[in-house]
Amino acid sequence: MSAGGSTKAILAALFANGGIAVAKFVGFLITGSSSMLAESVHSVADTSNQGLLLLGQKTSLRKANKEHPFGYGRDRYFYSFIVALMLFSLGSVFALYEGIHKLSAPEALTSPIVAVVILVVAIGLECYSFYTAIVESKKVKGDATWWGFIRQSRTPELPVVLLEDAGALFGLVLALLGVGLTVVTGDPVFDALGTVCIGVLLGVIAVILIIEMKSLLIGEGATDVELSTIEDELATGKVDRIIHIRTQYIGPDELLIAAKIALRPNLSMEDVAQAINDAEVRVRNAVPAARLIYLEPDLYRDKLATPPAEV
Repeated sequence: MSAGGSTKAILAALFANGGIAVAKFVGFLITGSSSMLAESVHSVADTSNQGLLLLGQKTSLRKANKEHPFGYGRDRYFYSFIVALMLFSLGSVFALYEGIHKLSAPEALTSPIVAVVILVVAIGLECYSFYTAIVESKKVKGDATWWGFIRQSRTPELPVVLLEDAGALFGLVLALLGVGLTVVTGDPVFDALGTVCIGVLLGVIAVILIIEMKSLLIGEGATDVELSTIEDELATGKVDRIIHIRTQYIGPDELLIAAKIALRPNLSMEDVAQAINDAEVRVRNAVPAARLIYLEPDLYRDKLATPPAEV
């Protein structure tokens, strides 16, 4: 897929998180709520993360050169990985630290109604961002489940924004619950507990993203559906069979395919060249991301068809 849908989801999250971060910091300064402070830092981290995702999209468009002959497509994977690390360090670790600190030394809230109003408004803005990410993701996820889409997507930005927005929504609910229970009971420990829960939630999401982005950064092959389609398109025409095949995404929109193929016997050099060209055209038409295709004609040697030597 192109980066267009990803960019729209990123921009929606950027503007929403930027406004939410300012509102939360104002709420923290007024109320002294640790949940609000944790959510403020979380929103600042999210806003910075959207900027990093946009930067990755921009730098990935650089043209291939001698030093990087396959281009810079993996920049999008790299910056998505940095986003996951920031979510863990700035979001999760800080929230856990602040929550534990407030558990050991609880502080009463001032003007908690301000925090409640800000959190309700933030939930509305976050719902808009989350809805945009869902709409854009539906265009490319096909029949996969949402978890399957996050695990199998070769485009990093949409899974990142989806999980970030989901974590932000749940975090806001936890913060609202913590502040609300503190108001009802008069015990600030609930605000601190809400902060700890936010830290745990962000930590789980960050670890999931770190694992997925690391896998993409190292290099993942074509999906099962894509590989099946590629094999079907290759093994037709004058191609007798595929001897072996390797694939790898070198960027979200660029799939590298290398394969040894056995062609029908007694073909001229011109026929061999034409058969390879035709196979490449079929694969590219079926899987647009397959931009780099290297096919090597070879002889198929079936060892099982050769009778064992007599002793």
